[in-house]
Amino acid sequence: MQLREFVEKQPEAYQDLEADNTQLQKGDLRKSKLTLRQLNKLRRMNDLRKYEYNKKLDKIQKQYGSSADSTPEL
Repeated sequence: MQLREFVEKQPEAYQDLEADNTQLQKGDLRKSKLTLRQLNKLRRMNDLRKYEYNKKLDKIQKQYGSSADSTPEL
């Protein structure tokens, strides 16, 4: 967990508490299986994180990248 996650509010679609079946009950002996719906949701979330990461890298590259006009004169 990152520090900014405490301050910033997370988007609504990041966690669905109703679909969360990770809490085990007393009689549960086996691991829960992932359904196709859960796998697709994980894939979409991973795609979104990749997209956000790439946008962040582009923003950083624009901010700190060197431009062609700023070559030093010797």
